[in-house]
Amino acid sequence: MSEQQSRTWIAEFDHSPEVIWSLMADTARLNEASGLPIHIVSETPQPDGTVLAIARAKVGPVNLEWREIPANWITGQWLEHDRLFTRGPLRSLGAEINLEPSDRGCRMTYRVTASPANWLGRLVLATGFFRSAERNFRRMAASANTYAKGEAEQIFPYTPPPVSPDLRNRLDRIIAEIETTPHGYGLARRLADFVVTAQEVDLWHIRPLALARRWNRPALPVIELCLQAVRSGLLELRWDLLCPGCRGAKAWSGTLDQLPQKAHCPSCNIDYDREFSRNVEASFRPMAAIREVQSGEYCIWGPMTVPHVKLQAAMAPGEKREFSLTLPPGPYRLRTFEPGPAYDIEWEDDRRLALVHHGDVIREDGLPAASEKSIEMIRLENRSDQRRTFVIEDRRWVADALTADRVTALQAFRDLFSDDVLRPGDDVTVGHVALLFTDLKGSTALYRRVGDAAAYRLVRNHFAFLTSVIRAHEGTVVKTIGDAVMAAFIDNNQAVAAALAIQARIADFNHENGLTDGLVIKLGIHAGPVIAVTLNDRLDYFGSTVNMAARLQGQSVGGDLILSEDVAAGASLAPLLNDLTVIADQAVLKGFDTPQPFRRVRP
Repeated sequence: MSEQQSRTWIAEFDHSPEVIWSLMADTARLNEASGLPIHIVSETPQPDGTVLAIARAKVGPVNLEWREIPANWITGQWLEHDRLFTRGPLRSLGAEINLEPSDRGCRMTYRVTASPANWLGRLVLATGFFRSAERNFRRMAASANTYAKGEAEQIFPYTPPPVSPDLRNRLDRIIAEIETTPHGYGLARRLADFVVTAQEVDLWHIRPLALARRWNRPALPVIELCLQAVRSGLLELRWDLLCPGCRGAKAWSGTLDQLPQKAHCPSCNIDYDREFSRNVEASFRPMAAIREVQSGEYCIWGPMTVPHVKLQAAMAPGEKREFSLTLPPGPYRLRTFEPGPAYDIEWEDDRRLALVHHGDVIREDGLPAASEKSIEMIRLENRSDQRRTFVIEDRRWVADALTADRVTALQAFRDLFSDDVLRPGDDVTVGHVALLFTDLKGSTALYRRVGDAAAYRLVRNHFAFLTSVIRAHEGTVVKTIGDAVMAAFIDNNQAVAAALAIQARIADFNHENGLTDGLVIKLGIHAGPVIAVTLNDRLDYFGSTVNMAARLQGQSVGGDLILSEDVAAGASLAPLLNDLTVIADQAVLKGFDTPQPFRRVRP
């Protein structure tokens, strides 16, 4: 006779299933706030390529050990999570949530199932286990509903470690120091409060882009704030090497010169390479002297730990299942948690798809037309001879990842971390950088006209002017070459906007410097892949993209802007060029065999 017991509770929310899912399916955050212990996971590769994950924790005097089984879920709809214990009072513990729309917003059904392993487990289940679970569920649900309405700072009730008077004084000094720099933006105290009050799950990897969204602030000030906080002793900077499967940080370094070129993910049991533009992320965590953050897990495989995974479902050999699946249009991939083939999908509205896993390949299968156009569905079938956990993941990379190519193209990073460079001889391919080259027209005549000393001061002032505009558009000055500047941007539009701002403001610069016969600037922009290296103790870029940008600047006559055809063709660039004169042209450029087309923009 089975001793399994279960209880079911229902909670009503004022918001849609999508909103509540992002809160109540955040199992790591929920477990920490519920007071569950942090646990250590050991992952052992198996002969068939799978991974055996064993977790260990301690609750009071009781040692627990269990097998971590990948959860099943569909984003925004349902979640099933089970743990099979090999040590402790319980044999198994499972939780299920189901979300469905309601007149009020949505309704959640929450079910907890447990079975005892021994007399202690029977005693636990017979006394307060389920009452405690119900109280905790209702407390967390009420808190999530309050947070979703914008009435609370924390998602779940949480008591952070106490802050001593000495630490408070130290924080006050750090806050004051940050705010004396150009990178404080009045946000230093908010960041310090976040560090000392947030849950640990928020502090393992502080992502400035996520923080900016949470605070409803532009990204650049929050990125610069976090960079300055490292220099001021509040945070430490980590370069994380993210796994392309689970997208967790499986290797990291405190500096670029120590970052490995390859890493192994024990969770996915794969080796993977370093891609500067994709899976090298700058993240932050509190300095240990400010707040000690424990190492471990609260939930290794929850839905919000891998938010790019939209469906995860285990299926036995021969099993066939259909899922109602509503996804934003875009690129997705079907794979399995276990090693095996993958299948790329372009999801569209009203999509209906059937996919069959044959063991060595995934193929589409026939599917009858929908009786109603609005039905979106996917049918999965496991024709392999093993149990498979099917995964449908968004192929777009982590939206909140501050990748290395982006952060190293910021002026604040170059100013604050000029010594954080690649090791000598190491080079990294950067998939896309927009490069702006500038030069002064008639600089030789300028030196002759005003004298060397006065001309030098003007050139130095003009460098400061260019740097301020470039920084304001999320770019960085890579280097100066005589009277010229090489600047880098991750976004093409920001590079063009910066160039147009330079031409628009140069008259004011000339006026402020008392120049009647003012400086005239030549500008050229090209974008594409580059090689990042360390040269003269700084990060620099090389390759044909760099050469093209420099040659295009040489086609400028001054007061205009030369854009490569690739940059000018960008669909989102059109609003920036409205009301400007854009002329198609071409020229034979040094180092290029054929005439190169470009666009000349006259402000």
